[in-house]
Amino acid sequence: MTLKKHLIVSFLLFSILISCKASDEENVHQKIEHQTNEIFDSLVKIRRDFHEYPELAGNEKRTSKIVAEYLSNLGLEVKTGFAGHGVIGILRGGKEGKNIAWRADMDALPNDMLDGVPYKSKIEGVQHGCGHDVHMAIGLGIAEVLAKNKESIKGTLYFIFQPEEETFVGAKNIVDNSLFSEMNLDEIYALHVTALPVGQIMVKPNELYAYQKRIKMKFNNKFSKEDAEILYKEIRNKTMRKKDGSSPWEIPKAFDSEIGLVNPNTIFKDYLFMEENFMIDSDDESLDIQAYLYETNQSNLQNILPKIEEIIENSIYKDKFISVSYIQENPTVLNDEKLTNNAVNTLTKIYGENAIVMDYGQIPYFNDDFYYYQKEISGVYFLLGGSNAEKGITAMNHAPNFRVDEECIRIAVKSFSSLILERSNSK
Repeated sequence: MTLKKHLIVSFLLFSILISCKASDEENVHQKIEHQTNEIFDSLVKIRRDFHEYPELAGNEKRTSKIVAEYLSNLGLEVKTGFAGHGVIGILRGGKEGKNIAWRADMDALPNDMLDGVPYKSKIEGVQHGCGHDVHMAIGLGIAEVLAKNKESIKGTLYFIFQPEEETFVGAKNIVDNSLFSEMNLDEIYALHVTALPVGQIMVKPNELYAYQKRIKMKFNNKFSKEDAEILYKEIRNKTMRKKDGSSPWEIPKAFDSEIGLVNPNTIFKDYLFMEENFMIDSDDESLDIQAYLYETNQSNLQNILPKIEEIIENSIYKDKFISVSYIQENPTVLNDEKLTNNAVNTLTKIYGENAIVMDYGQIPYFNDDFYYYQKEISGVYFLLGGSNAEKGITAMNHAPNFRVDEECIRIAVKSFSSLILERSNSK
């Protein structure tokens, strides 16, 4: 064989190998999509069961039992009874590789808001008004799909079903547990369903939510409630930072296609505001003003209290002023930049340019204790759309008549099963 012919044959063989590899990658994700469709109805059924029987933070006994049994029936190794009612399903792949986790939260909210679905809560005063029932169905679906593709997975996958997210202690309790360090995780992922269009997946590197601080301003007993109303309004106006004419405290606008998070010029970027409503707590000795504030820029946090103190000291109420302090400072979700970009590129490559959209702002009011995982390991937290205007469904968390188009379960299971499989095979 001449050198020219040898080179031609070698090139053709190389092209065939590359084509076969690309075909295999395409086939595995087609298989994931097919498997997701097969289990979709069963995932909707279990989601509705969770919705009918919600359990408050620290009381997720029934929920965790169902989750553990489901994971066990998939052939996963299951750990229970840690960090409260925590459950972990362990899926060991066919080859050595990374340790990757998926987190789903389990607890419900203490409320009786309007819930216009036939499978509404049967537990008085408790309701899945934030979407954790959807999160669990998605987590179980991802576990089931990936269990069916075990031989294609390198390393070990951990499915963490976490209690007590709403009280902001569940993730910290898990991280502080010895079992967490034994997992030796390389990466962790999670999502939250919200009022984006159904199935839309949104993400951004770094801070996803605004920094939320609860502040207390203390005055002596000569300071009246009328004084508090006047002074608080002045403080709010003088500390506020926002785009002209915008109102970033109006949370529904965050999901607007023109001024919301998907717009690079969104009004939910670079702001500071204190909530319009505040609380007054008084006794014979003093009167306190308490309120939440929301700031997008971490470097500005250290300047807020001195600024408030300066405003008070320059007011007619300075002689009645005692102190100002933060009384609650939860950390905020902080997505690893490199891992976020990898996730975006992976999902786009598999499912196309519309598979994921970028978030250009930070949402006020909401938060998640997922940060405690991210503090220890690289992690990415996504937003998942659950609203469907045509069906009259609005997935506005913690709001009356919170509803979810369950089609988002299908899209999330398919997308994130593919993502995790690809991440397990990455270097």
